[in-house]
Amino acid sequence: QVQLVESGGGLVQPGEALRLSCTASGSIYYIYHMGWHRQAPGRQRELVATMLSSGTGGTTKYSNSVKGRFTISRSSGQNSVYLQMENLKPEDTATYCCNVGVLDEGNTYFDLWGQGTLVTVSS
Repeated sequence: QVQLVESGGGLVQPGEALRLSCTASGSIYYIYHMGWHRQAPGRQRELVATMLSSGTGGTTKYSNSVKGRFTISRSSGQNSVYLQMENLKPEDTATYCCNVGVLDEGNTYFDLWGQGTLVTVSS
């Protein structure tokens, strides 16, 4: 079994920064991708940023709305993913969820979602 634990949300003012963290733990054999999605009230969930593991292409993708302001990164141990958010705007207000594609040690693939962490950008 694999679990995700997120942290780092909160209330910030426009222009400030925030860092989200997500760690996967359990019987992990291989992680295919790690990333972040967000959903604002009354809106559909959207991809914010995602990283493919080096064995599956190693590419990084960002939403156009966050390019140049947000940076996704992985830990050296590779089971954690971070989202560094700079110059936050009120329109970034949303619940941010970690998404991980993982193959467990029993050779079963899971597309996992974190519980979500609220980011509020307001003056």
